[in-house]
Amino acid sequence: MRLVAEQLRFRYPHGDQDVLAALTLDIASGVRAAIIGPSGSGKTTLLSLLGGLLAPQQGAFHAVDANGQRHVPRNVSTWVLQTVSLLPERTVLDNTKLGAFLDGASSSEADARARRALGAMGLDHRADEPARVLSGGEAQRVAIARALSSNRPLLFADEPTNQLDAATTDHVLDALFAAANRTVVLVTHDEAAAARCDVVYRLKDGGLVMTSAGSP
Repeated sequence: MRLVAEQLRFRYPHGDQDVLAALTLDIASGVRAAIIGPSGSGKTTLLSLLGGLLAPQQGAFHAVDANGQRHVPRNVSTWVLQTVSLLPERTVLDNTKLGAFLDGASSSEADARARRALGAMGLDHRADEPARVLSGGEAQRVAIARALSSNRPLLFADEPTNQLDAATTDHVLDALFAAANRTVVLVTHDEAAAARCDVVYRLKDGGLVMTSAGSP
């Protein structure tokens, strides 16, 4: 799924300058893209615009499938948010199934997908425990597993590894990037995580600059 943004502009209410100004972006289908930049530069705002959680004051954005058909990004995407937002009294498995249910999966299919995703996160042994007993890092991995249990072709991830150590970060990124033909847009402060992406954009002064590219 290709992701296109054209001349996006966004300013917070009562703000005295644009957070994003005439921003243009074109991410090809299946590409792993990282967006980096200092705190307060607008990375999360940009991700929220691209995913349809916020509306720009100006400009347009859309997703394009292999047949050239345009889609509203929020209808074809799944998310890993900074706030994990687990249901504390429900089991880890139930929380993870929500990503599959987003696709309209049956209960049995959701169960199978969720167990695979938890296995990829190294948390299959916690499946039947309530989410409230998890550590911060474990809860973050469950939130990632929830996104992975969805088969939607766009995945937006906002600082998905900020509570994880280096070894766990590598493992999590392996799982995030494993799905064939899924386009991943990753916002991160972690330069090492960004370096694993196919293309890296730096957000500066309301616009994007491509700073490096990894192996396709």
